Amino acid sequence: MIQPFRLTTGRLDAAEILRFTFDGKSYTGLAGDTLASALLANGVHLVGRSFKYHRPRGILSAGAEEPNALVGIHRDAARKTPNVRATVQELYDGLAAVSQNRWPSLGFDVGGLNNLGAPFFSAGFYYKTFMWPRTAWERLYEPIIRRAAGLGTAPDRPDPDHYSNRFAHCDVLVVGGGAAGLAAALAASETGARVILADEQAVPGGGLRFETGAVIDGKPGWEWAQETAAKLAARDNVRLLTRTTGFGYYAQNMLGLVERLTDHLSAPDVDQPRERLWQVRAKRVVLATGAIERHMVFPGNDRPGIMLASAARAYLNHFGVAVGSKVAVYTADDSAYATAVDLKKRGVEVAAVIDLRPTPRGPHVEESRELGIEVLAGHAVVGTTGRLRVRRIEVAPVYGGASRQIEADALATSSGWTPAVHLFSQSRGKLAFDEETRRFLPGQYVQDALSVGACNGTASLTDAVEEALRAGAKAAKEAGAAKGRSKTVKLDARSPEAWSAGMAGAAPGAEAGKKAMAFVDFQNDVTAKDIRQAVQEGMRSIEHVKRFTTAGMATDQGKTSNLHALTIASEMLGKPVPKVGLTTFRPPYTPVTFGALVGHSRGALFEPTRRTPTHAWAEAQGAVFEDVGQWKRAWYFPQGGEDMHAAVARECLTVRHSAGIFDASTLGKIEIVGPDAARFMELMYTNPWQKLGIGRCRYGIMLREDGFIYDDGVVGRLAEDRFHVTTTTGGAPRVLHHMEDYLQTEFPDLKVWLTSTSEQWATIAVQGPKSRDIIAPLVEGIDLSDEAMPHMSVREGRVCGVPARLFRISFTGERGFEINVPADYGLSVWEAVWAEGQKHGACAYGTETMHVLRAEKGFIIVGQDTDGTVTPDDAGLAWAIGRKKTDFVGIRGLERPDLKAPERRQLVGLKTSDPKTVLEEGAQIVADPNQPVPMKMIGFVTSSYWSENCGRSIALALVEGGRERMGERLYVPMPEDAIEVEVVPMVFFDEKGERTNG
Repeated sequence: MIQPFRLTTGRLDAAEILRFTFDGKSYTGLAGDTLASALLANGVHLVGRSFKYHRPRGILSAGAEEPNALVGIHRDAARKTPNVRATVQELYDGLAAVSQNRWPSLGFDVGGLNNLGAPFFSAGFYYKTFMWPRTAWERLYEPIIRRAAGLGTAPDRPDPDHYSNRFAHCDVLVVGGGAAGLAAALAASETGARVILADEQAVPGGGLRFETGAVIDGKPGWEWAQETAAKLAARDNVRLLTRTTGFGYYAQNMLGLVERLTDHLSAPDVDQPRERLWQVRAKRVVLATGAIERHMVFPGNDRPGIMLASAARAYLNHFGVAVGSKVAVYTADDSAYATAVDLKKRGVEVAAVIDLRPTPRGPHVEESRELGIEVLAGHAVVGTTGRLRVRRIEVAPVYGGASRQIEADALATSSGWTPAVHLFSQSRGKLAFDEETRRFLPGQYVQDALSVGACNGTASLTDAVEEALRAGAKAAKEAGAAKGRSKTVKLDARSPEAWSAGMAGAAPGAEAGKKAMAFVDFQNDVTAKDIRQAVQEGMRSIEHVKRFTTAGMATDQGKTSNLHALTIASEMLGKPVPKVGLTTFRPPYTPVTFGALVGHSRGALFEPTRRTPTHAWAEAQGAVFEDVGQWKRAWYFPQGGEDMHAAVARECLTVRHSAGIFDASTLGKIEIVGPDAARFMELMYTNPWQKLGIGRCRYGIMLREDGFIYDDGVVGRLAEDRFHVTTTTGGAPRVLHHMEDYLQTEFPDLKVWLTSTSEQWATIAVQGPKSRDIIAPLVEGIDLSDEAMPHMSVREGRVCGVPARLFRISFTGERGFEINVPADYGLSVWEAVWAEGQKHGACAYGTETMHVLRAEKGFIIVGQDTDGTVTPDDAGLAWAIGRKKTDFVGIRGLERPDLKAPERRQLVGLKTSDPKTVLEEGAQIVADPNQPVPMKMIGFVTSSYWSENCGRSIALALVEGGRERMGERLYVPMPEDAIEVEVVPMVFFDEKGERTNG
């Protein structure tokens, strides 16, 4: 199939012809093409319709800054991806693309009628129109807006692809693979530093794709880039990531990268992820993100066929594609002349170069004239014609004079270059406005980063490469990686390119066209007139202007438009640009799929399924499991056809009469270490800790700032500066975060280190009268006598020859031990304990039995017997508050009068009049069952079980003024009848606690 605008194959492989379709029509391209370059090679410029006015739109750029050419890519019925930038989508054989935001077709779009109503849809239209009448919002406005929202159509089927996630650490992360990025990575890697280089293109090289005169190290720029990339990829200390976009810069030098793995493949392996999310923590970051060319703002500047000058040059030099048969160039910057020169040398007719400046100078300016290109200095484009593609431009002198018409089927424009400071801004760095060049540059750094090359405002290739080499070596040295290998890298780089400051804002003559609109933001249909109107209507901050007009919003994030909008607003306000402010650059830098962010966490992987070291053993024993947080925990162990109630009753009796073995590995475990560890514990828990002896344990209560119970657990002191803290299973992550939050924000002066060790220790609880006899043969180096190891103590020694921490604690009220061994040895130690337990008639028991046993003793479970509004006193745990303590988290909350009121709900025990009746957990409690509905509820049941050891049902409940109601009869209304209960103390079994010592 003939490609009328393919002059040469450029740098592509002419041997591989690829077939693709666009809106159902078949075309061909070459391997290495993007969808945009392949369409242009076939003479296709119209690719979409604008969001608000449905105006015909064409390809503007050749990279990620593209605001117009957003298409849908349809692999099959389930794989339909909307809003893909045609300039980024690599061509593959069989690619099927469709245009968006049009009906019934791209050439004839009924939505184009919106363009006729443009005067009524000006800035602030939404805010002014949809406020009245108020009753019409839900019935009229909202449905219409929802149907009109967006450009593409969201997929209507589950995503069949899968995605991966990687965490990585490095000494130096370089973002951007142009000349500066490659030079920085080269210099850093020479020191032996661990380097990651990420570039969004399929092949590194950046702006060297379109530059023809660049020479680096004696080689053409593009050739040098490919050799350098290959050299870096071959090094063991370098990871080269192509097709990888740095989309977000977060705290502590954490960057988010998305790597596209299969979007460029015709038939990807179904087992291979489509995209990979990289979360990289770097000691130092080098930003080499380049600069983005700005378009010219003039009437009719959005017609298909009008594009950035650098894009026209990239399509010509890299892809071998001419963007038109007769091309004009409109500029206020020297760099656009190179486009005119390259086009002319390739045999493309250049209609004229229109330059706003009265006396442009530079090597390419003179070369243009020598090639016979007409240079109209001091002129402006004041209008364009053409229905679905530009056909003619109108040019007029800036300082007055007659206009003229110039035939052209393409127009390349450039008003200068804007440094791509998005990632720097996301790092919370402060931008500085350079008055001379009229652009924002990296100013004050907040994180450990450096900017090099065009994103740092460095104009020449020579300076950019030298700057990058210094930055790469400096970053590696500061990361501590330079260890006698600080080889100095020298590169000779030169280029005839000369970039001037250009201009920003609307070009002279932007108001000349009475009907034509001069667009600032193509994606959101925002014109220069809209920006001015926003200021006239009272918007003074650029953030307000942005929201009033929608400039710089959506997927574009103002890449080509922000500086234009800011300049126009500053001119209207009569203020310097920095005084007007700067919009926030929010991540992601370019759109990121939901799949990349969370696609690896769905289905069975939606939430990690965590299993203890003994899971397989319990499964083999026929255990029934329940989900507790992310953990699979053995619920009960049925034998001989037992149902749950029979199994739990048997397990409860066995623990009380002999012993039970329980897997408590899921308990949260945090190591608190440092000279100020005890002081930190004093602040985080209600209990006193300074005088707790080494080798002793204490039950601890943790509060929120408002005085309510947040978590609890047993804490063992292993040394003066070390505590082993346990938390509830579900509370482990939030307790660690809670501690870290206070340590970093409230107590940063304390020398304390927190480490989560939940997965490092397997915990085996052996509870019951025979517990000591069971573990004694397995324990080495620890005296298990009551005198040497009393209740609430911890010792370090060996169990089964494995290093262990042995706790003498009990959540059942029986004599009990908890064996903590490294998780890798958990199963083998469990099996040894089980073998000894069999000699003494012990059983394995699950979480349901654990719940019953602890309820018999009145021990609470945070989150079940508390609901976020329970204080220590409400739970009967006032004794756990240190009387002499003057400060801890929540102490001021406890002083609130309402938290001391005697009528507060307090935790008590309940006994039903019929011992066989088991209450429902969550059931409400009333004082009078005969009161009219709605009844006054005075509490609710928190825990309720059948206790085989007590021979009756037992329950815990939160009841108003509960401790003053001992012996009082209350009622639990149920659908059939009200159940009578008696308020009793919380301890139902072994009230004196004598069984703790056997």
